[in-house]
Amino acid sequence: MALESVPPKYAQLVAELKRRIEAGQYPPGEMLPSEHQLIAEFSVSRPTVVAALRVLREEGWIEARQGKGRFVRGRPVLSALEHVRAGQLRLSGPEIDLAGDVVEAGAVTAPKRIAALLDVPASGRVFLRRRLLTYQDEPSELLSLWLPLELAEGTGLTSDQPLRQGIREHLESRKGVVFDHVLEQITARMPTTEEAQTLGLGRDVPVLVVFAAVRDATGRPLLVVEAVLPADRHELEDAYPLR
Repeated sequence: MALESVPPKYAQLVAELKRRIEAGQYPPGEMLPSEHQLIAEFSVSRPTVVAALRVLREEGWIEARQGKGRFVRGRPVLSALEHVRAGQLRLSGPEIDLAGDVVEAGAVTAPKRIAALLDVPASGRVFLRRRLLTYQDEPSELLSLWLPLELAEGTGLTSDQPLRQGIREHLESRKGVVFDHVLEQITARMPTTEEAQTLGLGRDVPVLVVFAAVRDATGRPLLVVEAVLPADRHELEDAYPLR
């Protein structure tokens, strides 16, 4: 079973807006279409548009001017080397853009690595939100969010329905936290029996596991994204300048 990775809707919108900027359809200095115009043209939700505009702003393609709107800056220097990291991708886009079901949401005992990344006592209790993502009705990824119990309380993360916001936008608006940076780790291992059964893996198929630990500006851990990816269905790539 071979699966292809399909970008979520907000990432597709980012790619199209970049294409238009590079083609001169939106020249530097021109105001970008409004959120309402983008929603109508691309038939997407407001959270999808907001997530796409955030990525464009963070990468330097556009700038926001208070009370005026968003304006095109043009193709950023080194943009050819830019690449959205795996953890960032799973934090920014609306959950609803990724097909799949919530298979677990509640308090659990933190595994050793998660306890260390969240700076909680060994065997301490944390909140787990786990989704089984699918592509063409086949399992493609096991995505888990681990966070302190107090940070999950009062949020939509306890629901069994996918959020219409990205995780970052949801927690920053609901809990008043500010995501500052991510520590990302990637490991390869054989799947657990449960992972193999859930993902429908054949014998001897390893998994790639991405851990993205999100922290605020003081270094306080906010949450950990854990993505378990069948090695025969995904590949990870990155690009960066040498100077």
